[in-house]
Amino acid sequence: MTNSPSSYENWTREELIARLAQLDDSPKLNTATAASSKKIPDKPFSFASYSRRKIALKFCYSGWEYNGLAHQLGPTPLPTVEGTLFDALAHARLIDSSAGFEGCGFERCGRTDKGVSAAGQVVSLWTSNTSIAPVADTPELRYVSILNRVLPPTIRVLAWSPVQDDFSARFNCRYRHYKYFFSPTGLDLSLMREGASRLVGEHDFRNLCKLDPAKQITSFKRRIIRADISPVRDGMYVFDLVGTAFLYHQVRHIMAILFLVGTGIECPSVVTALLNVASGAETDPSLLEVVDRKPEYQMADGLPLMLWDCGYSENDVQWQTDSEANLYHELDAILARSTVHNVLDSHFLEAAAQYHPPPPQPFPLSTTGVDISSGSEAFNIPLGGGTSKRVVTYVPLLERKRLESVEVVNERWRIGKGMRREERRREVEEESSLT
Repeated sequence: MTNSPSSYENWTREELIARLAQLDDSPKLNTATAASSKKIPDKPFSFASYSRRKIALKFCYSGWEYNGLAHQLGPTPLPTVEGTLFDALAHARLIDSSAGFEGCGFERCGRTDKGVSAAGQVVSLWTSNTSIAPVADTPELRYVSILNRVLPPTIRVLAWSPVQDDFSARFNCRYRHYKYFFSPTGLDLSLMREGASRLVGEHDFRNLCKLDPAKQITSFKRRIIRADISPVRDGMYVFDLVGTAFLYHQVRHIMAILFLVGTGIECPSVVTALLNVASGAETDPSLLEVVDRKPEYQMADGLPLMLWDCGYSENDVQWQTDSEANLYHELDAILARSTVHNVLDSHFLEAAAQYHPPPPQPFPLSTTGVDISSGSEAFNIPLGGGTSKRVVTYVPLLERKRLESVEVVNERWRIGKGMRREERRREVEEESSLT
């Protein structure tokens, strides 16, 4: 057969059949197998081959989607913010996951609990320089884009900064700024502002926080730089609280007291009374009682609370970002969708009001003049975020049962759980020394 493949159009039917039969009988080459056999196996990634640098990351997150900021050793009902961020850093090969949080020197500025959000949280850590060569004009890694591509939309990295080796996201922070959003319905804002003003300065806040005996804290003095209330959007108000450092659940305890003051069932002076933990602790001459132990009361809801900002010296951080235009549009789209939910909920309420009129509002007492001391009807004390506590007979704050003193709680933990924890630590150290 002398015909070439280029002249198949001139072949006869018999010649084409013969050619096909010839091809069927010839050995077949599996191109996929051949290609895979030549594939070079992936080389294991070695973090030791790269230098390290320390950076700070500023990011925001929706607290209601997470089981708090801090990574937990045991299982949690929801993921934690730190755990999710750590996995994203490891996926991008910016840190070695096998070395854990300690291996990269992971450090946070301020801890937020379950349900609490942040708009300006900061962490510092060591990262691998996986694409930085010793060339002066080599572009920086696009940390913002790299991480936001692998993070869920409920966590967004906003900016990053190179930092010194001894920089600490926690200890280099000059101030923390928290915001608590609330509806002014049933509240006297002037009374709340008067109560908030009493927080400014250095005070002992042991009666305005939750005691964590595991930390064995003995000094509860903290300095508040700013405490005020102002309007935001859609008829809502915000309590701005700025301080150098905060205690466990301090903001939510303060807000619970301000709600009591705003309704009128407590006077603004109760704030100073709670700060008067020892004789002469506060200079208000009207204070006759020392409140050295915390009265029982429920703290405010966590949903409206946000860590707004963490302040640093310009010498410590120089925030920078890369050109990621989608970040603004992503967050704007989330806002647009939540605004739709807000309008829908308001219409649900409007529809229900046609058949179920709103009950009379007893608060604020400064306006309504309602007498709640009779105990004839129950009423709701606001706790923020649409939550409240239903009460029939209100017991004034300073007349309530007092919790145990800080010293008693700390000592019980130290000789109980603390001692058992110390014994386990020693056993682990002894076992390690033997091996």
